[in-house]
Amino acid sequence: MAALPLLLPLLVGCVVAAVHPPRHRPPCHIVDTSVVCSDLSLTSTPADLPPGVQALDLSHNQLQNLSGDTLAGHTGLRHLDLHSNKIHFIQPGLFEAMHDLKVLDLSGNQLNVFAMAKIQIGTLAAVQSLDLSSNGLYTGMSDFFLADSPSLVEVSLSSNSITKIAKYTFSGASSLRRINLHNNVILEIEDGAFDSLDGLSDLDLSRNSIACIMDFNLSRLRSLNLSRNSLELFQSTSSTEPYHLAFLDLSENKLPHFPLLPTNNVIRHLDLSRNRLQSVDVAETKMPETVLKHLRHLDLSYNHLTGLPESFFRTMTSLAVLNVSNNCVTLFSVTDKDLLPAAKTVNLSYNSLQRLALSEGTLQALEELFLQGNDLRTLAHQTFQRLPSLNLLQLQENNLRVCPSETKPDQNHPSCVSFFSVPKLKFLYLSQNNLKSLPYRAFADTPLSLLDLSLNPGMEMHQDSLAGLEHSLVQLLLRENNISHLSADMSSLRSLKLVDLSTNHLTSLPAWNQGLSIETLNLQNNSLVTLERTAMAALEHSLKTLYLGDNPLSCCGNLDLVRLLQHSAVVVPDIEAATCVLHQGSDPVNIEKVTQEMCSGRKKANYIIAIVVIVVLAAIASGLLVKFCKSRREKYVRRFSA
Repeated sequence: MAALPLLLPLLVGCVVAAVHPPRHRPPCHIVDTSVVCSDLSLTSTPADLPPGVQALDLSHNQLQNLSGDTLAGHTGLRHLDLHSNKIHFIQPGLFEAMHDLKVLDLSGNQLNVFAMAKIQIGTLAAVQSLDLSSNGLYTGMSDFFLADSPSLVEVSLSSNSITKIAKYTFSGASSLRRINLHNNVILEIEDGAFDSLDGLSDLDLSRNSIACIMDFNLSRLRSLNLSRNSLELFQSTSSTEPYHLAFLDLSENKLPHFPLLPTNNVIRHLDLSRNRLQSVDVAETKMPETVLKHLRHLDLSYNHLTGLPESFFRTMTSLAVLNVSNNCVTLFSVTDKDLLPAAKTVNLSYNSLQRLALSEGTLQALEELFLQGNDLRTLAHQTFQRLPSLNLLQLQENNLRVCPSETKPDQNHPSCVSFFSVPKLKFLYLSQNNLKSLPYRAFADTPLSLLDLSLNPGMEMHQDSLAGLEHSLVQLLLRENNISHLSADMSSLRSLKLVDLSTNHLTSLPAWNQGLSIETLNLQNNSLVTLERTAMAALEHSLKTLYLGDNPLSCCGNLDLVRLLQHSAVVVPDIEAATCVLHQGSDPVNIEKVTQEMCSGRKKANYIIAIVVIVVLAAIASGLLVKFCKSRREKYVRRFSA
């Protein structure tokens, strides 16, 4: 009896265990020497793992204290992933015995607690990649992890609370090549903070609070990201020492002037977008003209530029991509054949362009020209014909008028833009240009593959406006043009695959024939009641995708369409909105659910109603006739009774 009180808790525990059996942990995923034990609510490494593990993933668990016992004695690891745990203590010297450990991920933990105790993690003898991001670390705390890491090549300290990079922050990691300090609160970088890192090539300081860079002298650096800071000044030293910097990102800052770049540089990519630049006159910065000779990509978008002097491009002989979109530029001119000889893409969209002056023989390599969202009304005759490599031209949101093909040049009073015989132009966007008409053979001898004429309400198309595109045009976009009848002849466009006629007022389909091979047809939001049998028959062999929603279709007037949708591979992506009505006043029916019987029954009912109406009318007529005859007989009898 004395033992009963001792046995009672054990018995209760057994009963509870029987009712609620312990949950079995899902097994780790093991492939050769790699083990993944992620997101298993673990507090330590499972003891049943095979020996010889080289890669161990313990991310997204509940680990708190990291020791030899926690890692179950696995000292031969090469890759250890511990991110997103709750680690706030690491046994000092834990990684000294791991002579093969190359990659260590400690991100997303609570290592600020460990650092507050001012205990060093110990030697990271072989570690080459260390991730300490998102650990709540602030200034000085990284020293306890980097003090003795001679093999470290890359370190991430992103998304912490570091405000200052001290002179000796990285002194214990002299082999560093890549440092990521993205998303901290860095205000100050002490002089010489990176001087001990002879091999440093990539430095990410983006999304911090740095206000100025004075006397930039990291000559061995190849990539520098300073985007999303508060920079008002970037100035390099006046040294003629060769700089290896190839990638410089200064976007999303407060720079009012063009940065003072190293004199002897190899910068290929320069991003100055989203600053406060008002001028790009290099002469103002007193930089040598040769400073930009290696530049291949220049982004000046989203600034306050009002002009682009040709002198700015004088030595940009290697520039391939120029982006000046979303500024206030009113004139873009290239009058010298030696300017921008390698330019393939020029983006001038969303400026205030009123003039585009491109002289004969300039921009011979240009393939893509973006001019949308400007105030262009007229252009010099054959502006685009002078660009022999032009492949894509975006002109939407301007106020242009298209010339017919036979228009003669009038340099004094240009009134329209010619798209006739542009040798390599394949993609042309002319939507939202207030186009009132599309003239005869407007694009003849231009190998257009895509033509966008959308959002030009009231545009009248000549019957032969698309003549000359028979063998090239693949996509034709005519949405939102208030078209009630498509007058342009499309029957000979043998290469046409996609036609967008959505959001118009079409009551009938264009005249199509069997020679067409349209695969995608958008007829959404029109006034179509019946789709002509001949038109649908012409498309039946090629059509793959059809948009039909928001049309007042008649169910029984489109039985050919119903059969096409029910018995072919045609896909209707907006099928839920593709409805029809059986008779006036009836509720809409999804066109996929229409059957022959519905319409046959309706025809029979109509036939019966017609017979009833005829019988009633015949009865009424007979009654009237009998009444008339009776009246006549009575009059005759009265006449002879006297």
